Amino acid sequence: MDQFSVSGAKFSIFVFWVFLATASANFYTNSEITWGDGRARILDSGSTLTLSLDRNSGSGFQSRNQYLFGRFDMQLRLIPGNSAGTVTTFYLTSQGPNHDEIDFEFLGNSSGNPYTVHTNVFSQGRGNREQQFRLWFDPTADFHTYSIVWNPQRIIFLVDESPIRVFNNQQANGIPFPSNQAMRVQCSLWNADDWATQGGRVRTDWNLAPFVATYRNFNINACVPGQCSSDSFRNGAWQTQGLDAQGRNRLRWVQQRFMIYNYCTDFNRFPQGIPAECSQRF
Repeated sequence: MDQFSVSGAKFSIFVFWVFLATASANFYTNSEITWGDGRARILDSGSTLTLSLDRNSGSGFQSRNQYLFGRFDMQLRLIPGNSAGTVTTFYLTSQGPNHDEIDFEFLGNSSGNPYTVHTNVFSQGRGNREQQFRLWFDPTADFHTYSIVWNPQRIIFLVDESPIRVFNNQQANGIPFPSNQAMRVQCSLWNADDWATQGGRVRTDWNLAPFVATYRNFNINACVPGQCSSDSFRNGAWQTQGLDAQGRNRLRWVQQRFMIYNYCTDFNRFPQGIPAECSQRF
């Protein structure tokens, strides 16, 4: 694994604990199944959770707590084989029409074709900030770690400790940023074959159902609103985490080789000019 650092934390180690809200790797205590009528199952004494999808329904779960800033890690093994039409998710969201949201979505594909990692950031109900990536490994062969770091300065998306995207806080320039709505972790597996795979050209093959995605090592280091003092908020790497020179180089490596869509370069979509935040640097 390449070693590189972000402000105050080396990614090849990247172990830190803060006395805010620290929850580690037990789905019985950290999460609750929200839908699926038995299609979501907690296994291995709470260390593993599986979501399944068939023709009748998908399934999902959420964190028990809401959080205002934090680091959120999840290991995932995605659906093997022909996963066309399926969407597996790991994201943060608040509620209501003006909600905030930070998304990892994994768009399935036909056998032999790669998954698409779809990322987005919503603030005050406005999204349309999509970036999409391929992965440099097979996400169905083993577990890999997907992480969201959300602090008052920026949002960092990480895959196996490698940064793939940074969204900076530019509220001072009038650009909305998720900063005042507490969010829960949400995870789900559902059918979206009208758009998810090759623009909807490849549909879900229900003869292969049930489709199963597996989650484990659900780790949270985050601030629970009302339980986070100003002193404790200063104790922990994620609160001010950013990229140093090595981290920026790794981000460029990922984006140059594996990014397949960036709303900031979609001039046909924004004929009046790309969004203002697209001029930001990481």
